[in-house]
Amino acid sequence: MDATMRELNQHTAQVLARVEAGELVTVTKNGAPIAVIQPIDAQDEPVYNFRTDPMGDDDRAPTFNGDPLFAERVDDWLTGFGSDDH
Repeated sequence: MDATMRELNQHTAQVLARVEAGELVTVTKNGAPIAVIQPIDAQDEPVYNFRTDPMGDDDRAPTFNGDPLFAERVDDWLTGFGSDDH
């Protein structure tokens, strides 16, 4: 099935019902295909062609090796810096 962007926008539930029933839907814009909506098999892992984690898997990312109680003690250490009166 083909669906224009407008049809998808105005009839999303109906289009997705057809996808849920197993149909493949090609979304078009100005007559050109721009996306495909397809059902996901229960055993399939979703496949993304983009990074979903903004940090990614980067072993070079810095880690905090400081005092484990830093979060609890930071307010005490910063007493007197700036003003609490807004």
